[in-house]
Amino acid sequence: MTALLEIRNLRKAYPGVVANDDVSLTVQPGEIHALLGENGAGKSTLVKAIYGLIAPDQGQMLWQGQLYAPRAPNMARATGVAMVFQHFSLFDALNVAENVALGMDHPPRLRDLSTEIARVSTDYGLPLDPNRRVGDLSAGEKQRVEIIRCLLQKPSLLIMDEPTSVLTPQEAETLFAALHTLKDQGKSILYISHKLKEIRALCDQATILRHGKVVGTADPQTATAADLAELMVGTRPTAIARQVRAMGDPILTVQKLSLAPRSDNDTPLRDISFVIRAGEILGIGGVAGNGQDALLAALSGERSSQGDSIDLTGTPIGALGPTARRALGLLSAPEERLGHAAAPAMTLTENTALTGWDRSSLARGGWLNWGKAQQLAQDVITRFDVRTPGPQAVAQSLSGGNLQKFVMGREILQDPKVLVVNQPTWGVDAAAAAAIRQALTDLADQGTAVIVISQDLDELTEIADTFAALNEGRLSPTHPMADLTQEQIGLMLGGDTPIMCSEISPPEAQNPGPALAAP
Repeated sequence: MTALLEIRNLRKAYPGVVANDDVSLTVQPGEIHALLGENGAGKSTLVKAIYGLIAPDQGQMLWQGQLYAPRAPNMARATGVAMVFQHFSLFDALNVAENVALGMDHPPRLRDLSTEIARVSTDYGLPLDPNRRVGDLSAGEKQRVEIIRCLLQKPSLLIMDEPTSVLTPQEAETLFAALHTLKDQGKSILYISHKLKEIRALCDQATILRHGKVVGTADPQTATAADLAELMVGTRPTAIARQVRAMGDPILTVQKLSLAPRSDNDTPLRDISFVIRAGEILGIGGVAGNGQDALLAALSGERSSQGDSIDLTGTPIGALGPTARRALGLLSAPEERLGHAAAPAMTLTENTALTGWDRSSLARGGWLNWGKAQQLAQDVITRFDVRTPGPQAVAQSLSGGNLQKFVMGREILQDPKVLVVNQPTWGVDAAAAAAIRQALTDLADQGTAVIVISQDLDELTEIADTFAALNEGRLSPTHPMADLTQEQIGLMLGGDTPIMCSEISPPEAQNPGPALAAP
């Protein structure tokens, strides 16, 4: 069988780094092929070369046995290559059909395109209303727009970069069914993901990159997740080291916190209440779109609330902004790293100065100490193994996972009293995720109160001391994580309050029966 795509000895270097070094890979027709590797391993560079966004320095690419060297994405699309990027490229003010048209080289009339969108999306089990405004769609529906836009091009190869990072488990299952339909039609998929469970369930073959080189191939359906992780990072994954620690005094108290929605697609917060103590990790779980962004904005100070709804060590801070809260020790890291947590065109040093100028004493008398800011940025790079040429690299030049490591490290190294993070390991590889979770655990061991908002229940189960579920803007009561079963967590995520084992009297207390005589 002639391979659909064959890459031979591809090399691509940038100043200070070789992104792809003698990379070879083969994708067969009708194959779902996983491309694995830790952040900075060279995955993005490789798929950019396939899609015509960059030109390799050396090596060859063959398409169905013929030389393939696209000089631009439109040439790749004309050949039969389509790509769904990790970050959406959609205009919220336009409807679905208008957004799809903008991504096509030769779009038909909008009326005809709308009909085709409705038909194709239904055929693949990803139904879309072509007339809906994109700004009103959920993250999962926006992902559908990107996928349908690619499928309308009738590609032979579909490249997908972290496609499930913003999807609920139900939406992910729907996507997998659509990908199997494509496979049955003889289409090929090059699939990038850090979620090894879904790689093992979905993919036929895997190529693993490390430091820009191919270090092996594997059959994901027979290899274990630990085997794949070891190939990716070079060492066997280790469990999180946790100390047995006593919780300190309450440090952050939230009482009846409510926020009105900003738009029709926004989720309001309704009477949020909880208390977190020094040294405690509170895990807040929930399916995307249930108020996670609003909760982080309310806690960080991006959105103000009733003055007494949030109390930090005896000081009401509900009416304070982010700068004042950071000065008091409440730091945060939002989910959207590029554009929210970091300014894309600014260097890592400048991004460090943006959040650390007061907390880390980077300014005096109105003047920034750039040398000190650069040293802090370098400390983050070194401590959290951020793959970048140095602190003068701009944020948008980093891979998604490396930027996530930088954002998390920047906040952790500023000695917070309370740290609030949303999706702390989104889009990062297994080794980086373990490093971030360990850093959060170490921070709690030092007495910091840590609030982790995450859709990854495995993550919360691993590091959280207490758990609460966010559903439609309401937060459940908190419970010790060790007392919860998966079934109880599922009920909480759905908005129900499960009966806790500790709330049920033991059988002998309900019906003690006759006492036994002492011998």
